[in-house]
Amino acid sequence: MTLDAGGRRAMGRPRATSPAALERLAFELFARQGFDKTTVDDIAAAAGIARRTFFRYFSSKNDLVWGDFEGQLRRLRGLLDDADPDAPMMDAVRRAVVEFNRFDPQEVPWHRQRMELILRVPTLQADATLRYASWRTVITEFVAERTGVPASAPVPRLTGHLVLAAAVSAYEHWLACEGRTALSGLLDEAIRHLGTGLAAVLDDGGAPPSS
Repeated sequence: MTLDAGGRRAMGRPRATSPAALERLAFELFARQGFDKTTVDDIAAAAGIARRTFFRYFSSKNDLVWGDFEGQLRRLRGLLDDADPDAPMMDAVRRAVVEFNRFDPQEVPWHRQRMELILRVPTLQADATLRYASWRTVITEFVAERTGVPASAPVPRLTGHLVLAAAVSAYEHWLACEGRTALSGLLDEAIRHLGTGLAAVLDDGGAPPSS
């Protein structure tokens, strides 16, 4: 165990001086004390750093849970930009989202804890709504560009919302089954089902159905 019984930094442990190290240490505290009962001061003390140093890395405790979210959004955009232009729309989206959520086995337990916090801690839900909107926008803009319509058009918006819902549903099932089913398979299946339903309108260039 890296922390003593009181959650303090163990004797001889190096100070946590990187965002990744602070995340891991904070997740240990969250597991022991609960997210709401763990303060920034607790994390800073356990890391052996000053409170002000914590805020050099993260703007808040909520921000820490999401990690390098902006960097991850850039990665998702890159995966979509690299998609085969001749691939069906939802095949391109599905492959990008599955690859985006692929992790080294050693990272999976940490990612599972991150997603348990994001999906299950009520005090994180308002923040999650804003983050989800940013993630959804990446999908919406990709669909809009591929179909040649504005991102404000009905079909790109609908696709963004539905892909996010499919991904969240896959994550909820993954957490519930406690790793007995691969996350990549659940995401692939969920978005594949979604793609079947959207194929007709997307293959028609993203035009809304006629009344």
